[in-house]
Amino acid sequence: MGLGAAILVPLFFYPLAFLGVIAVAVAIGIWEMARAVRRSGAHPPLVPLIAGGVLTVGLAWFAGPDALSLGLLVTVLGTMIWRLGDGPGNYQRDLTAATLIAVYVPFLAGFAAMLAAAPGDGRLRVLVTLVAVVLSDTGGYAAGVSFGKHPMAPSISPKKSWEGFAGSVTAAAVGSAVLIWLFFDVAPWWGALFGVAVSGAAVLGDLAESMIKRDLGVKDMSNLLPGHGGLMDRLDSILFAVPTAYLLLALFAPAAG
Repeated sequence: MGLGAAILVPLFFYPLAFLGVIAVAVAIGIWEMARAVRRSGAHPPLVPLIAGGVLTVGLAWFAGPDALSLGLLVTVLGTMIWRLGDGPGNYQRDLTAATLIAVYVPFLAGFAAMLAAAPGDGRLRVLVTLVAVVLSDTGGYAAGVSFGKHPMAPSISPKKSWEGFAGSVTAAAVGSAVLIWLFFDVAPWWGALFGVAVSGAAVLGDLAESMIKRDLGVKDMSNLLPGHGGLMDRLDSILFAVPTAYLLLALFAPAAG
């Protein structure tokens, strides 16, 4: 609830502060990822990654998709140049890890910045996306506990089931159909499609991070949030969901201007 308040209060009452929330989340996420990949022997340079990550989401907020891509390019190039100072040992491994982090955290988070910065209704775009993700998680948990029998990806996340996935998609589709219709005056079936796509992306994001953690041999990205693990353990599904939401809302509910 504390995390929810930290997101929604600035989003609705002082939108520019929401950019600060995204920037802080990106910095923490980069730190957690860099810390985790060290178990594989990679040591991506933290300073250029964090600086470039904050720059990336800032560019996305103020200048849109082209600037987001530019921010990613600057981050990767800056990391390459910074890493030269440590010599040639494991250069490719470190740079590969740094590129993964740059794409996974600040680039995907940049879509959240662009959602929020949409003129007129940016806060509603972020809200419907977050609600779809929460409904997906809740519906998946409820259906998985009640009916889950067929594992979805046992080698990656043994607790996920196809029944849980069906619950995720159904809950997100129903809730999104209502919200998209209320907020954007769009036909409910578009909202249902939005919910299905966002839910699918959220589940893929959760599985992707689970696969990374299994590969690295870690249970959580950090212990920053007692009982929940790291911040990335809460953001994994959201990071995959926001680009999907951005693209679909741009298609059937284009922002004014």
